[in-house]
Amino acid sequence: MPARVANSLENLPANVARIFDQAQNTSANHQKNFVALYKLQTDAAAQDGSNAPNLTGERVFQDTFMNMLGLVFPVKRGNSVADRIMRFVGGYVKFMNEKTIEEAKKKPPPGPDDDDDTVASRFVSRVLRFLFQGSLSKDKVVRFRVLQCIAEIIPYLGEIDEDLFNKLRETLVERVRDKEVPVRVQSVVALSKICGADDEDASPSIIEILMDTMCYDASADVRRAALVHMPVGPLTLPSILSRMRDVDPSVRKAVYATVLNPLSSGSDGEISPAHPRAFKIAQRETIVRNGLGDREESVKQAAEKLLANWIDVVQMDDVIQKMDSVKLEANPHPSDEETNEPVIIRFLKLFDLINESKVPEDALMSVFQSRVDILDSLEFSDNFWNDLTPEKAFLARVFASHCINTKDNVRLETSLPVVTLLAFKIQEHYNNLNAFANDQEMENFLKDGMVDGEAGEEEEERRAKMEEERIEREFVIGEMLKLAVNLDYADEIGRRKMFQLVRDMISEEDLPDSLVSLCLDVLRKLSPYERDLIRVVVEVIHELRDQTDEEEPIKDDGETTFGETPATIKTVRPAAKPVAERTPEEQARADAMDLRCLSLCIGMLERVNGTFEENSTLEGILGELIIPAVKRKELALREKGLVSLGLCCLIARRMALNSFQLFLSQVQSAPEILKLRVLQIIFDILMIHEGHFLGPGNPNGDRIIEFLLHVLENEESDSVQALLCVGISKLMLSGFISDERVLRSLVLVFMSPETAENQELRQCLSYFFPVYCYSSAANQQRMQKLFIPVFQQLCEVYKEWDGEEDMITPAQAGLVFVDWTDPQKAAAVAKDVPGRTIDETLHMDMAHDIIKALFSDDMIKDDKKALALLLGKLYIPESMDDDKVRTLKLLMQNLRARRPLRDTASKNAFNKFEAAFTKKFEKQLEDFNKEEYRKLEHLHELFQFLDDIIPEDDEEEEVPKKRTARKRRSESVATDATSQASDDDRSTPLSVASSVASKTRAKGKTKRRRVSTSDDEEDDDAATERGNSPPTVKPPTRVLPKRSAATKSRAAVSKAVKQVGSSSEEDEEEDDVQEEEDGGTPTPPSRRSKPASRSSKPPSKAASTSKQSSGRRSSAKAREDAQLEDVMEDEDTQPGHDSIMDTTIEEEDDEDDDEVDNLL
Repeated sequence: MPARVANSLENLPANVARIFDQAQNTSANHQKNFVALYKLQTDAAAQDGSNAPNLTGERVFQDTFMNMLGLVFPVKRGNSVADRIMRFVGGYVKFMNEKTIEEAKKKPPPGPDDDDDTVASRFVSRVLRFLFQGSLSKDKVVRFRVLQCIAEIIPYLGEIDEDLFNKLRETLVERVRDKEVPVRVQSVVALSKICGADDEDASPSIIEILMDTMCYDASADVRRAALVHMPVGPLTLPSILSRMRDVDPSVRKAVYATVLNPLSSGSDGEISPAHPRAFKIAQRETIVRNGLGDREESVKQAAEKLLANWIDVVQMDDVIQKMDSVKLEANPHPSDEETNEPVIIRFLKLFDLINESKVPEDALMSVFQSRVDILDSLEFSDNFWNDLTPEKAFLARVFASHCINTKDNVRLETSLPVVTLLAFKIQEHYNNLNAFANDQEMENFLKDGMVDGEAGEEEEERRAKMEEERIEREFVIGEMLKLAVNLDYADEIGRRKMFQLVRDMISEEDLPDSLVSLCLDVLRKLSPYERDLIRVVVEVIHELRDQTDEEEPIKDDGETTFGETPATIKTVRPAAKPVAERTPEEQARADAMDLRCLSLCIGMLERVNGTFEENSTLEGILGELIIPAVKRKELALREKGLVSLGLCCLIARRMALNSFQLFLSQVQSAPEILKLRVLQIIFDILMIHEGHFLGPGNPNGDRIIEFLLHVLENEESDSVQALLCVGISKLMLSGFISDERVLRSLVLVFMSPETAENQELRQCLSYFFPVYCYSSAANQQRMQKLFIPVFQQLCEVYKEWDGEEDMITPAQAGLVFVDWTDPQKAAAVAKDVPGRTIDETLHMDMAHDIIKALFSDDMIKDDKKALALLLGKLYIPESMDDDKVRTLKLLMQNLRARRPLRDTASKNAFNKFEAAFTKKFEKQLEDFNKEEYRKLEHLHELFQFLDDIIPEDDEEEEVPKKRTARKRRSESVATDATSQASDDDRSTPLSVASSVASKTRAKGKTKRRRVSTSDDEEDDDAATERGNSPPTVKPPTRVLPKRSAATKSRAAVSKAVKQVGSSSEEDEEEDDVQEEEDGGTPTPPSRRSKPASRSSKPPSKAASTSKQSSGRRSSAKAREDAQLEDVMEDEDTQPGHDSIMDTTIEEEDDEDDDEVDNLL
């Protein structure tokens, strides 16, 4: 017998290996091999009797099993053989625990002193500790296989001791932060399987770790794995729904296709917690809005399938009865009447139809498209119209819209009622609404002050229910009015009935505001001409403003034909009572009536396309209603009056020209709510009458642009800033504005750290810039020209910014510009538009500007490094003009020879770009001769720029003190300029342009600084500071209220939105002109202030040539300066204001009234 036992243990490795060999080939034989392997384990364990207290047989089996398992660990991911072995191990652990439980049931229950350890528990414990060691391996493949094995074993572990569970949890949490994506995926899968057994006091809990991984892991595969295996519940649902906005389409698709699938049943017949009734209404609407509005077609299809599944779930009456297991939002036990309703009605009850949202309509449209059986089963019988509910009215209206969109006229005509019947239904519901509102008002009046305590709470609940019912009644009428717009009015009787009904409704004082615009839509449909619509509305407005108690009834003349509106009888109306004689109650009623009339006027003007001159009827309400409302102090009346006036300006060019200044003044003096409406009016006027405001040659164009930039720069409200960016972006996309100042301001506002919290502004501009750049080659060229100036400004602001918000780095800003100016992306858009061309050499122009900027020693090492690294991101075209190729090569040669880059990364990036460029255009550079190239006249400025550059020799490198002295460290030129301005009693803040220009002059013009200034120049400077400079001179700097922020932070951000004045090169030319006029010697260009040994060298031939040409330019510049001085003197003598920005805001009511009166 002992020999047989020894022989059995000796053959155990071969037998186990044979089983693993069979399991790796196919999964079909796994069940058979589970039985064989379990028999080998039980036989080995049976050999451990009293003579083997150390469990030798079990250890031999465990060692053999782990040896076979260890052979699979080095197999790389994607191997199906290794995956089968992992599944085999998990399946065997499940089979072994099930067998152990069955055997335990056959034995008597263990006593309190008996050991709970079993063969299965000891095996699982040994294997897990072996896997814990493998999770620390340096080989990523081994770690992946170990975590995969743990994930397969965990669901079938059974009961394990607490120490082993804590070790398992610690190992998996540590691997969640592994650097390898497959390892993190398996650890997330394993963690999700033990989250139910996690300790409640653990911090952080496994659920929190999974939610953090699902939201913030860098890999989409890890986020998707955490999402799919995340248990759905009230705690995890917000995080799950947030993945509907994930950047990866596969993650978004998994939300709809897997996680929110309501057809996945739980245990014991419980429905899934993803049942649509388990969500709140806001969550359901978010799911539909994000799913159906997704750009990815696969995600959209998954959302449509989810809505179809919701229909199936709602249709299952037996599932509805089992909702006690889920905490429902409302109606846990549906009534019999509710379950007998059509399934589409119960589906609509999942949404809030009352609020003005397109989500329920989009959901129903999706169901009509994906479930044709639902559409075919709809029947609109007489019983349907006799008992209208919000869901039924909404269904009928959306059904009509779907038939019109799909041009299914046959289905539409056979399903909807005739016009006359619908008109009677609208009249019936409107009469019921008025009666209900009167009863509610009377009942509330009688019970006011008569109830308190518990009775008061019950009264509040009753009033809330009554108010909800009133809103539902209004909604039903509104849906029927929307349906009336889509009907066929070939029936003259029905048309006349509907027209008379709608006219009577808008003549009612108690007509709810939500129904006014809908009634006007029906009137517009029934009116053959706009003049008829205007006449009817104006008559109604006059009737409402009358103070008579009785109204003349509307009579039908009986002679109206099709295409004409019924005539109304004119009545003689007495004059209104003067305002001074009105009581407060009468004044309040008159104000309420004016608001109603203004609402009618706004709705009418929104539906008018003709000019103001063609509709003379509008002149009456302009003087009697709109202008007095603009003069009122009440915000509601003033707002509606301004909106009405703005709509009139859209159809009246002369009125727009006269009242534009009024709207501009309101922008600066009005509160935020009114300011938003006025800005909308301003942008609408600019879009409609662009030729008269922003057209070419219009002198007011620059002033309007300056005004908009001024408001954008100094506005504190996020909503106003966002609206300004939206309006300016539309004007630029339409081509009405092409000023580079505006584009530059938008870029700086977009990258400013102070707008980081303004998500509406950031979202608008993040969409605008790519569309603007890729739509036109000229737009890309404008953006490319702005790169270097904007980059320099951002560098200055980035060094001084110390606010709480994170600011974009100059390197990131450079990458954004490279993307915006990428000609390849513009080409992808241009191929769909015939006739559109692109500029493939745009990135080479950017490289030209970058290399020229690298010549400057004013730029610190990090900024130069950011620019140099951008060279490797630029697109080098296949062909390019010879002049551009040779010019760029010449710049690179001079940069290498005269100003070599010292930083290793910058040098490597530059060398790589130069090598790639030279290799691609090798043939064009073969016959390149620098001296012959110098003779070209159009390259004179380029060689002058290169000749002005003084090479850096090795001596300068060996003397770090001299290099340090030229760079600015702690002290700022802006500080010196500020102190100098304070000495001159000037309080004008410095911009980035002024600080940069001061810095350049301080470093490069040491020998040119003049001691004195003429009186004329002082006058010119003073005029410039007052803002009276001509358009070609630097814009004035204005003193404006500052925001509540830190002084240094605010100064840094203000630099990001200031406009740049004249460049440093123009300042140099002006200084040359002045010095020549004063009889001085022309100063060499900047960068010549070097040691005496270098400056004592005689000038070269190129330098003398440059001096002669500079003299000719100086004389021309002197003539220009004389002309500018004459223009400035003429403007000083002119009365009034030169710019919209200098206009004083009149805040007194009397002055506002005078300004409004001038419009007439």
